[in-house]
Amino acid sequence: MTGPAPLPAALTVHHTDVADPLARPLLAELTHEYSTRYQKPVDLDREYPPEEFAPPGGAFLLLLEDGRPVAGGAYRQYDAHTAELKRIWTHSAHRRRGLARRVLHVLERDAAARGYTRLYLTTGPRQPEAKGLYLAAGYRPLFDVTADPETIGPLPFEKDLPAAHHLETPNP
Repeated sequence: MTGPAPLPAALTVHHTDVADPLARPLLAELTHEYSTRYQKPVDLDREYPPEEFAPPGGAFLLLLEDGRPVAGGAYRQYDAHTAELKRIWTHSAHRRRGLARRVLHVLERDAAARGYTRLYLTTGPRQPEAKGLYLAAGYRPLFDVTADPETIGPLPFEKDLPAAHHLETPNP
């Protein structure tokens, strides 16, 4: 499994939890973005209990640049073999740098190392950037990609993961 180039020295992966104060700015911006795009209030704090994104079944991470959060993402256990990706987000001031792809890569490696063999996710119909990211990263759409996304609702994707013992040494 090949992935993005190693992170520049100023970028680090910070495994943490959703209550980490460093995560608040990213999650606040994500909440605002969802509320604006879908024209309804969104409360990510009520979507899932925080422990769903904690080990051993889940993970929550931030990508830090010089100690500040620039991107992040999480997964939770979906079933015995599948992790569900959630909250993959890049701060608006740091987009178009491949940071979401890097977060995705770290989450994939982490999930495989924990024994998951499949990833599942949904993204919203008004998030073409996310749809493009997942298609480019090899995720299979579980919907008709030629249909108007607004007629589908949440857009589901899946990706098989290699067995953990086949993975190269991780580069976040």
